[in-house]
Amino acid sequence: MRITASDLGADRGGERIFSDLSFSVSDGGCLLVTGPNGSGKSTLLRAIGGLLPLSEGAIALEPASETWPTVASACHYLGHHNGLKQALSVEENLRFWRDFSGEERESVEDALDQVGLYGLGHLPFGVLSTGQRRRVAIARLLVTWRPIWLLDEPTAGLDARSETRFAGLMEAHREAGGIIIAATHWPLGLADVQEFVMGEMPMDAVV
Repeated sequence: MRITASDLGADRGGERIFSDLSFSVSDGGCLLVTGPNGSGKSTLLRAIGGLLPLSEGAIALEPASETWPTVASACHYLGHHNGLKQALSVEENLRFWRDFSGEERESVEDALDQVGLYGLGHLPFGVLSTGQRRRVAIARLLVTWRPIWLLDEPTAGLDARSETRFAGLMEAHREAGGIIIAATHWPLGLADVQEFVMGEMPMDAVV
């Protein structure tokens, strides 16, 4: 599998945020998107995931299939917000996303165990600490399979131990043939990654 972006451009508030951006990432690859605040990192991830329109250019998945007909269908998106309801329990939140996203990959219990939260599924999401909430959001990536992970500042709120654990989960995803595209200000502890800096034109990366 390969995701290819060609000559991408996007606007925000009527102003061009980025243009002439091209990249290609194959299975097992990781592209780190860096740059100052406001340079378009989050906009790029949302556009890849089909959450925002592009002003120009195209993003393609090769080969497209019945299971993954589009790039958006093949993506898990983890943004600044965790996408979880405070009034629901941890288990209820993860079961919702499992049912919404499709066939189960990891059980809720196993996913929580992998992020160091085993036994806390009964708790309301709203009572958790900031770091625990982020770890539940990471567990959401595990309960169903999507080959492409779009991660926007994924380690925000995590302590050093949780960052190391998450790095292992990302490496396991890559070893299983997955792709990671992450916007970050900080290293993610991953080997063999490609990086480009938003705001440096033109941008062209191949992973």
